[in-house]
Amino acid sequence: MITSRRFFLSGASALAATLVAGSARAQNVIDDILKSSGRGWDDTFDARSSNSGAKVASTLPIFSPQTVSYTEQAIAQYQGIVSQGGWGEVPSTKKLQLGVVDADVVPLRKRLMVSGDLPQNAGLSPSFDSYVDAAVKRFQARHGLPADGVLGKYSYLAMNVGAQTRLGQLQTNLGRLREKVGTLGDRYVLVNIPAAQIEAVENNRVVLRHTAIVGKIDRQTPIVNSKINEIIVNPYWNAPVSIVRKDIIPLMRKDPNYLKDSHIRLFAPDGSEVDPMNVDWSTEEAAKYRFRQDPGANNAMATVKINFPSPDGVYMHDTPQQSLFNNLIRFDSSGCVRVQNVRDLVTWILRDTPGWDRQHFEAAIKTGESQPVAVTNPVPVHFLYVSAWSTGPGVVQFRDDVYGWDGVDELQITSAL
Repeated sequence: MITSRRFFLSGASALAATLVAGSARAQNVIDDILKSSGRGWDDTFDARSSNSGAKVASTLPIFSPQTVSYTEQAIAQYQGIVSQGGWGEVPSTKKLQLGVVDADVVPLRKRLMVSGDLPQNAGLSPSFDSYVDAAVKRFQARHGLPADGVLGKYSYLAMNVGAQTRLGQLQTNLGRLREKVGTLGDRYVLVNIPAAQIEAVENNRVVLRHTAIVGKIDRQTPIVNSKINEIIVNPYWNAPVSIVRKDIIPLMRKDPNYLKDSHIRLFAPDGSEVDPMNVDWSTEEAAKYRFRQDPGANNAMATVKINFPSPDGVYMHDTPQQSLFNNLIRFDSSGCVRVQNVRDLVTWILRDTPGWDRQHFEAAIKTGESQPVAVTNPVPVHFLYVSAWSTGPGVVQFRDDVYGWDGVDELQITSAL
């Protein structure tokens, strides 16, 4: 459920004292940056000071009391930054990276200093040195971008979102965090939709983290609160009607052998198999049939399906298209969630299910036969939407508001490309 921003901002008064302190700190930081000379760096600045703030990587769950507290602190920090005019825009016409000496590196340094990625005593040299490289990589990691230290279009777009907009994004998402923290259980699976990432959480600690592929903008992954009650090894795939209409029928019009080559069989409502050559593919007649893909290497769910009750009929699964996990933009499914290294997650889910350790699970996959497995202790699963949060002092995470649920066009970076 997406609650209104007005509700989210109702807790702002509780942060008043913290905001004042944060504003004062931000005043000092920004004043120092703007008044800084153009020198390279202080004598005391060395490799140790390039690690500004806490590390970005964390085992702290997104939905934890500590995350709420850190996000409140981040709001105080950003309130202070906004009150001092925010940060300036970084020119985005050049490919800046390690070794470059260019005047545009100066505003880049200022931007990174204000957000805390680069210590303010790093100076305002036009040199893109190893310290700027480390700061850019930290910024990229906080925004879910490949931490390669190269300023490209995605990094520039994220960097030039205004401070006021980022503050509003934090305030909006604080409400989402407060609504759910303490309600998810001691052991659960979280799919954070805008981050396209999965957390397996136990005792308030992330024990597994997986890259995910979630729904396209026009086929969105829904909010889900359910329990994983079944694992299917070597699953059959039954194509949803939406995919039949939008994808399979058009493909059959182009290539009459598509179903045969994909090992997809056609069944009538009475259960009898239908020859695809007897179907009029120029119409929507095929939508009344069931499309079932046999288990195997080409199966859309590959080796495993993770099942749970859902009114939208979504689930989690493996995929034969492993290369998609390397994409920066991973909003490519029809609503279900594909999981990288899914066997690790399934092993964790089946931990309390007798006879289903990793060795047996792998052996079952090799048989090629479809086999359902009831999960002895069903594991809560939650598909939720959080595009901004903090897991430590100075570690403020932002993601693209891919579905536009934050209500600010500037945050839909993907759709701007």
